[in-house]
Amino acid sequence: MPVFGPVYQGDERARAALAALLAALQSRHAGAVDAVLFYGSCLRSGDLHDGLVDLYVIVRDYRGAHRTLRAAAANRALAPNVYYLQTGTANGMVRCKYAVLSMADLERGVSRNWFESYIWGRFCQPVAVAHHRDEATLERVRAALRTATITFLDRALPAIAASGTVASLWTDALALSYATELRAESGKRSGTLVAMGAEYFNSATREVAAALRWPLAIDGERYSATIPPAQRRTAAFAWGVRRVQGKLLSVARLLKALLTFEGGFDYIAWKLERHSGRPVVIPPRVRKYPLIFVWGLMWRLYREGILR
Repeated sequence: MPVFGPVYQGDERARAALAALLAALQSRHAGAVDAVLFYGSCLRSGDLHDGLVDLYVIVRDYRGAHRTLRAAAANRALAPNVYYLQTGTANGMVRCKYAVLSMADLERGVSRNWFESYIWGRFCQPVAVAHHRDEATLERVRAALRTATITFLDRALPAIAASGTVASLWTDALALSYATELRAESGKRSGTLVAMGAEYFNSATREVAAALRWPLAIDGERYSATIPPAQRRTAAFAWGVRRVQGKLLSVARLLKALLTFEGGFDYIAWKLERHSGRPVVIPPRVRKYPLIFVWGLMWRLYREGILR
């Protein structure tokens, strides 16, 4: 089985749930779907009826994938657009949160030329291919996932310890990426994810080691990297810029989601409560006038430690 982008092989119940979601996605996006990538907690657990299924829908172009010009323009201006979808199956309701991204933006966002970590920081993690239009599309997706891992490690290695375990490499590197976003998860989240995906992270590191910009030696479960001191200083500065840039873009994406994501406030409250363990109430005035009053709500959640 390939390290990057294996075709999803769940049990019969999971495959039926995915098939129902895929049919609904194709209908909603006018057959413009090239590939669907499956990631997150439901991929790890194998139970697609518990929680929200996390998907990335890769499309040929935004105009063909959206019913309105406004949605297509929003997707092009600040990808991705995020949506909610639910559909019934013989085993009950299955729900997903999915992001729409063009193949061109996927390949651009994982490249070494892309500064922001939003895309390459996501696609360096375990991803299964739930649908692909054809074999050529599958190979493009797999190549993009491999490139994301190379870009991620190239950017992270100069900013973390020169040696340690492969698990600590990924724990520290993912923590850098997570710190560039407003997130509800605790600071220990990266370590938990690495522990759950240890086989993948070990295999992915070995798979791309020879292609990295910096010499990376792997001996059993340990690594050592040779990074010039000047590059470490540059990397520390770059990640500082990414933290500022990423949080500003997180706010922009959140505001865009309020306009494009049906049931967006309820989803955001559910996600924050799930990860923080604390109740989140959306005031009526925020629902009615989001662009005016959401700022105060976000500031309060940030001060209370629910948004980080």
